Amino acid sequence: MKITGYRSLSTVHDWGRITGDVNGVQSGHTTPVPVLVIETDAGIEGVGLGSHADIARVFPAIEGGDPRSVVALYDRMLDWVFKTGHSGSTFGTVGAVDMALWDIKAKAADEPLWRTLGGRERFVPGYASGLEYGLDDDDLAGLYGRFADRGFKAGKLKGGRDLDRDLPRLEIMRDVLSRNSRRPGLMFDANESWNHAQAARYVAAIEERMDLTWVEEPLRRWDAAGMATLRGKVRAAIATGENLTGLEQYRPLLDANAVDIVQVGNVWGITHFLRVATLAHAHDLPVSPVAYNANPVAHAAATVPNLLTFEVQDLHFPVGLDVDQQFDDGGIVLGDRPGIGIVVDESRMSPAGAAALLPAATGPHIRPERAALRMVAEPDVMDDPLYSGGRTS
Repeated sequence: MKITGYRSLSTVHDWGRITGDVNGVQSGHTTPVPVLVIETDAGIEGVGLGSHADIARVFPAIEGGDPRSVVALYDRMLDWVFKTGHSGSTFGTVGAVDMALWDIKAKAADEPLWRTLGGRERFVPGYASGLEYGLDDDDLAGLYGRFADRGFKAGKLKGGRDLDRDLPRLEIMRDVLSRNSRRPGLMFDANESWNHAQAARYVAAIEERMDLTWVEEPLRRWDAAGMATLRGKVRAAIATGENLTGLEQYRPLLDANAVDIVQVGNVWGITHFLRVATLAHAHDLPVSPVAYNANPVAHAAATVPNLLTFEVQDLHFPVGLDVDQQFDDGGIVLGDRPGIGIVVDESRMSPAGAAALLPAATGPHIRPERAALRMVAEPDVMDDPLYSGGRTS
């Protein structure tokens, strides 16, 4: 079997609501979902999800190769770009290709990827995480109520700017999830919006009212010394890692004993997740994947011994993707469809780039100018419709 080509497609995920975090809120209800299809001469095609802007540059590294040699081809892609570096969009492209190659490998074996990777159980424990920063309190309760209906016993709240707003919302989430657990897991995600002093004070104030299972990205992703010091000041575990691209970026955090929960982004692919999980396991640390559309890394998560929990952001899937998964008992139930379980309806998609999106003025992907530089709570994005990039106009 040989790799012969690729198709780059695009669809959207319709959340039916706005999404965002302390850094910003999306202006509409839909977000783009890039889809990569890798073609072979055997007629088996692999599906990878996530941005793959560098596909034209990376594809020659795998063209003509046997797609079942996934790990070797992964390293080949990294070697292909070693002079210019593999971080950022390049690493995302490598991840999308890697995902598609694992899909092909499992399809060739006529089994779901979780079986190909040696998994025994199809159930992946999860937690609810609604990207709910822009919702009002009633919609927040309704959202986590829908997760609770599927058995979820833990949830994560976005926040970090206004304690008077965040504390009642944490209590709402806790009370809703309490229908499934006497002490539901509560996580709080600041999305790198604090400096060290802010993080210590903010988390301590929350912990006067309730226990947190973890605080996520309290500081910049590379601040190993800061997070190591923060670990000694708060009771909550420190979770980080979703934006790190490559094993070498985890080493300073692990060497400094700066992290309790090792996180990995779905968009970086299957091989990266497996390697990070192994690295974390060697340090006796649990691993927790950060969600993406259709949860493709759930197949790999089902196979590692140190999986703690898997982030679930929505109970529906992007337009045109038929995904062989169910949400029940507080987690993901993987199906038996060969590969990663995704069937693409290309009639409902468009070629990548056919309808270019206008750059967003604000959103969770844009760091505000005044992040970590606010002395007092400022008007929230939902209170000021003119908010943009940390300023009003």
